[in-house]
Amino acid sequence: MDRVSRSSWLVRSAALAIFLLGFAAGALAPSAYRAWVRDGGRQGRPDRIERMSEDLKLTPEQKAQVQQIFGETRSRLEALRKESEPRFEEIRRDTDERLKQVLTPEQWEQFSKSRDEGRGRRGRVRGGGDDAPREH
Repeated sequence: MDRVSRSSWLVRSAALAIFLLGFAAGALAPSAYRAWVRDGGRQGRPDRIERMSEDLKLTPEQKAQVQQIFGETRSRLEALRKESEPRFEEIRRDTDERLKQVLTPEQWEQFSKSRDEGRGRRGRVRGGGDDAPREH
């Protein structure tokens, strides 16, 4: 293989690797963010604020303000989630109806089972609760 051809393949391989890594990061980022927000709002919050306070050398006044900001932000995000959840459910139901028209009954059953198992795994990873699998 000549030098130009080899360089061309190396560039293509690098571009493909970067694309795949970007795709993976994009696919995982929303889940990681939701887990960070939800975990930070529950068990991990006191430890995280303590660690942040120590790392940043916050004054007691700053620490109190940071706690208040995080608490208010968590409340706002939870309210937004509750507000938008009906729309998400509507879209999910619409998608299910459209898929049922395309798939055979056997394919639909297999798809539903696979989807529900995936939701179950995600719910267990996040600790269940509000993120438990939803029924359709």
